[in-house]
Amino acid sequence: MDYEKHIELNKDEMIFALRDVVRINSEEGEKVIGRNGELYPFGSGVQEALEKVLALGESMGFSAKNVDNYGGHIDFSGKTDRIMGIIGHLDVVPAGSGWDFDPYGGELSEGKIYGRGTTDDKGPVISCLYAMKALKDAGYEPNCTIRLIIGLDEETHWKGIKYYFEHEQKPDFGFTPDADFPVINGEKGMLIFDFAKKITPPQGQAKGLKLRSLKGGTAPNSVADSCRAVLRSDEEGTYDLIKEMVYGYRQETGYKLNVKGAGKSLEITAAGVAAHGAKPEKGLNAISIIMDFLGKLNFVCEDHNEFIDFYNKYIGFCLDGSQIGVDCSDEPSGGLVFNVGMAELDGEAGKLTINIRYPVTADGDGILSKLTSVLDRYDMGLIRGEHKKPIYMEMDNPMVKLLLEIYRKHTGDEKSQPLVIGGGTYARSAENVIAYGALFPGDPDLMHQKNECITVERLMQMTKIYAEAIYKLASGEYNM
Repeated sequence: MDYEKHIELNKDEMIFALRDVVRINSEEGEKVIGRNGELYPFGSGVQEALEKVLALGESMGFSAKNVDNYGGHIDFSGKTDRIMGIIGHLDVVPAGSGWDFDPYGGELSEGKIYGRGTTDDKGPVISCLYAMKALKDAGYEPNCTIRLIIGLDEETHWKGIKYYFEHEQKPDFGFTPDADFPVINGEKGMLIFDFAKKITPPQGQAKGLKLRSLKGGTAPNSVADSCRAVLRSDEEGTYDLIKEMVYGYRQETGYKLNVKGAGKSLEITAAGVAAHGAKPEKGLNAISIIMDFLGKLNFVCEDHNEFIDFYNKYIGFCLDGSQIGVDCSDEPSGGLVFNVGMAELDGEAGKLTINIRYPVTADGDGILSKLTSVLDRYDMGLIRGEHKKPIYMEMDNPMVKLLLEIYRKHTGDEKSQPLVIGGGTYARSAENVIAYGALFPGDPDLMHQKNECITVERLMQMTKIYAEAIYKLASGEYNM
């Protein structure tokens, strides 16, 4: 069956479709009431992306369903009632700053399509849809229904996929195109929670240096690439001294720390390097930079000093949790990953939003218990958020072996082995689902970073891989 010919024939159409979807700013927003009084649970941008992709699927001759604007699917109907699922998402993390291209421009330049979501996860979703189209155009009749399931808040709380599966049948097996090749056979456990501290201001009209506010980061699962602190002092010479300290710190560390006057206040900003929260070593946390510098100052509010001291002593630039005593590792998945995604501090409260990825054999609740003893020393609380437990398939699992074989056939890469990752994908949302692509070994990982892009060459290659994977998984020969 020559479905690859149809992938080539649809090349220009697929590129246009991806650029069109990337132009939609589908960062999750506040719920709104839209047309005809309908609720858009994740904002108008996410809604527009959902409607665009469902309409695209229908234009190809597939059936599509919108599940109350919480998600949807596109079906390539089969001969049996079994479902082979492909689970992707259309929401994206905030664009952030420092782009060379409009993050929502879908610009095509030198063989690359630029924009937020090109690799995570709009590009892979469009690739899978056009893989389905190529199979249909080639006359393929699947044994089971091929269902492209579209999630809408994967980057945050997963309320959409939960609602979707409360109303629709879960797939019997399948994959999510939202990680790495060659194939992902496990995902670390994931914890998202807050460290919180109530701030008691000093009594009376205390003189000295005050921290008016601090804010950094945009999402728990991203390395913060910016952080801003506003200081205030009425004492003569204080600002000049701090400016000198900033210049010296910058020379000593090489970090991008800047200072300027802001009315009667002093503004200090740090610029880091964004990265996915599962791979913080690829970035540089701006919150850690600014906390490190602020630790050299003395504020009139002791709670502010304590909060900053806690950060530098127990977190700092450490990425494995060892400074706070929760580091651990195992053979299948490696070590724990600790990322500070967001920070806020003002005259009333301080909050750090933490994202931990822990080994597949570790206990998430046990990790949280260890943290409590440290927090008690600083009169801080732990506010539990999301907890996604780890998943793991053995290397000899039939689906792992099949998807690895297909990847190797199309790439000639015989060295790369199945991976256990720190990222959390929709593979956790259903049984017998694993992550498959779309980042190729050795390619730069631009997910959650500025200048996110996908090459046309890789887009075509992954579409051919996905087409064969869908073909073999949905055939009568494969049973999970």
